[in-house]
Amino acid sequence: MTPEPSAFRQMSDAGLLKAAAGGSHAAFAEIASRHYQPVYRLVWRMTNGAADAEDMAQEAFVKLWQNPAQVREAAALKGWLMRVAANAAIDRSRKPRGAALDEAPEVADPQARPDAPLDREQAARLVDARIAALPERQRLALSLVYFEGLSNIEAAAVLEVSVDALESLLARARRGLKESLSAGWRELLGGLAETGQ
Repeated sequence: MTPEPSAFRQMSDAGLLKAAAGGSHAAFAEIASRHYQPVYRLVWRMTNGAADAEDMAQEAFVKLWQNPAQVREAAALKGWLMRVAANAAIDRSRKPRGAALDEAPEVADPQARPDAPLDREQAARLVDARIAALPERQRLALSLVYFEGLSNIEAAAVLEVSVDALESLLARARRGLKESLSAGWRELLGGLAETGQ
């Protein structure tokens, strides 16, 4: 007898993986419900909001659906999904492609004053752009720890590196961000102060 879909919400990841391996669509749907948003946010951040970020995130879930048994430890399910999605994002970034609409040059707003402080949205875009300019491994480490809230141990497992190596990646990422944002930090903070943030 198959459990009711609501019963799957109470199951652990281990129980859901076992049920999904048995072909349960409802168990797999619960896995996706639990883990899709953090996986998508990671890919979105790694690709600086690329239009195909959703496709890359979904690739991880498709791979899981095709063979749920490949996740050896249920406790590592979220990390496994993030690693697969991050690898998809890295693979896509290495493939040559034509210019995307997102990469088209922006036309300056004639009404905007060049000396006006940044607003919160502009500040966030600036920080996101600087994060996107970091090397892949640093960007991934930063996203996992600071934006997805993984511990250093969990993030190191996703990256398949030691905790010391992860901490080194984080230190280099922070240093790189500090250097890239240092020129405009007064403008950045001024814009956030004006919006009350």
